[in-house]
Amino acid sequence: MGKLVYSMLTSLDGYVKDAAGGFDWATPDEELHAYINDVSRSVGTCLMGRRMYETMVFWEDLAPEHRSEPTMAEYAEIWRAYDKIVYSTTMTGVSSERTRIEREFDPEAVRALKAVATLDLTIDGPTLAQHALRAGLVDEIRVYVCPVVVGGGTPFNPPGIRLDLELKEHRRFGNGVVSLRYRVASPK
Repeated sequence: MGKLVYSMLTSLDGYVKDAAGGFDWATPDEELHAYINDVSRSVGTCLMGRRMYETMVFWEDLAPEHRSEPTMAEYAEIWRAYDKIVYSTTMTGVSSERTRIEREFDPEAVRALKAVATLDLTIDGPTLAQHALRAGLVDEIRVYVCPVVVGGGTPFNPPGIRLDLELKEHRRFGNGVVSLRYRVASPK
């Protein structure tokens, strides 16, 4: 059985995008990117919304100027190997392999995916993650806290959800980012 993991880079004040929609402050350096690549190898399926898919599809056909960067090229291979499920009511097609569209988030379908998975699943993006968090589907939260305060934007944690967490791992990187991995003890 696979775990469902909610994971993103955030600002210290808990935002995944700033008020202008930017997240360039969260660009990982070589050390952090290599670590994220290692963690990502345990994933077989990515669940994401349309906006996250539109951001991540960059990895499907990595631009030539990025192919010579080892960690970027490596992550592109990892991402292309994922099964990807995009939740969208408006998308009519996808531009990546191993990708399908679902019109609505169905907690029972995700439970069934977890039950037969041999690798972990990720849920990417706070809008979609709130559905999984509310349904008690998320097993682990992994947050990469960047050394910046952005003052507002898109929050990592959806409002109105209480979770008891157990710290399983932490690591500090040379660029000041701190990785925190929590097991979800009990959704409330």
